[in-house]
Amino acid sequence: MAPRPHFLVLTFPLQGHIAPALRLARHLLAAAPDALVTFSTAAPAHRRMFEEVQNGGGGGGDGDGDGDGDDGRLELLPFSDGTESGHVSGGDVAEFNGYMASFHAEGRRSVGELVDALAARGRPVSRVVYTLLLPWAADVARERGVPSALYWIQPVAVLAIYYHYFHGHAGVVDEHRRDQSFVVELPGLPTLAVGDLPSFITDAADPSDYFHGVFTTFRDLFDTLDRETPKATVLVNTCQEFEETTLAAVGAYDVLTIGPVLPSGDEAGLFKQDDAKYMEWLDSQPDDSVVYVSFGSLAFMAREQLDELLHGLEESGRPYLCVLRKDNKVKLADVEMDAAALRNGMVVEWCDQVRVLSHAAVGCFVTHCGWNSVLESIACGVPMVGVPQMSDQRMNAILVEHDWRVGVRAEVDGGRGVLRAAELRRRVKEVMGEGEAAAKVRRTAAGWKRAVAEALGKGGSSDRNLTAFVEGARSDI
Repeated sequence: MAPRPHFLVLTFPLQGHIAPALRLARHLLAAAPDALVTFSTAAPAHRRMFEEVQNGGGGGGDGDGDGDGDDGRLELLPFSDGTESGHVSGGDVAEFNGYMASFHAEGRRSVGELVDALAARGRPVSRVVYTLLLPWAADVARERGVPSALYWIQPVAVLAIYYHYFHGHAGVVDEHRRDQSFVVELPGLPTLAVGDLPSFITDAADPSDYFHGVFTTFRDLFDTLDRETPKATVLVNTCQEFEETTLAAVGAYDVLTIGPVLPSGDEAGLFKQDDAKYMEWLDSQPDDSVVYVSFGSLAFMAREQLDELLHGLEESGRPYLCVLRKDNKVKLADVEMDAAALRNGMVVEWCDQVRVLSHAAVGCFVTHCGWNSVLESIACGVPMVGVPQMSDQRMNAILVEHDWRVGVRAEVDGGRGVLRAAELRRRVKEVMGEGEAAAKVRRTAAGWKRAVAEALGKGGSSDRNLTAFVEGARSDI
């Protein structure tokens, strides 16, 4: 029997990284029916995701407990990050830096042992695929003679920004990083203000910043890519049609656009969904009438922001579905407008976002512009109101509003960073109103939905690229 390609997919233990990585694992299985895939993240996150899987192996074992019929080709195995409970947000800079140091050192050691153990079991890894914050994964692969590929889970434009920052443009950015309006010229990219750049460049370059450990990890990542020969392979969770002109800005790498990598069914995650009552509620709403609101898996809402948000939604007069995570320190009962005052909407702790965005009743997505959320919204043809906060979200909002014209960006209170109720009402009306401008946004969103379907369909640009990657891995065996 010919050797089977075996992909080891590694990811940082955050929901925004886990979701696209686990989705890619499933897409690799679909693209190569004879392939094996091992998905691995840090042990504390693994336990949260798969606590109900009965495998007798301390959280590893075959299968993923979702009953999706992969015939044992998908295996879920954790690696150690050197901790029992993972990183707990809200600590100080030293604590976070300590976690990152442990994650890198212990993760590298543990993943090396994992690769060796898989080979000893007769399941040798033929290609390592790793997400943003694991630069050492390429070293682990190289030391064992296994090719690797970075899975970039942000847009090509952000890949290009980081590339140019770490290849000759850091000086000018660092000199002006406190001036949000200073204009930066980067090769192959439109003119950008410092305030448009990823916060992990503009803020976290400062050693006193909480996320400085993320900044240094990105620096190490691009150093790792530069050491790959002949060219580093980078899979990007986007489609060629979205960013065709920007691809040339990262010609130093072999870039394959393979997205949007969407869920292929129920998927595990770090957050447990509320029951399906929200879907029954959506079923009772008119088409294109509901405002869906979610600021992702990381950001916390302060009392002032939650109060403004709920007032704006209620005053809009439109039905709404709002996600307020269980781990948010401010609860619904803490704000002026509690559950008894919510006449038009529903607040849930977590939901199946793609299922919600796919529902005919949803007419607008108020989002933090995390890349997963942006892709899911475009794939479902839902216009957006962007409220970017950190990381790549500011650039993502520019793409949504100016490049693809599928949404608008809301302005926040300059001093407090709060989205005010009046601004929320105004921006929702811009994409859901009766005027021609709103109708044009909706038509454009519908057009991009069709483009995504074509890119992912048989013979589409993303389908071709993923097939080429799989066949390249097969030829390396």
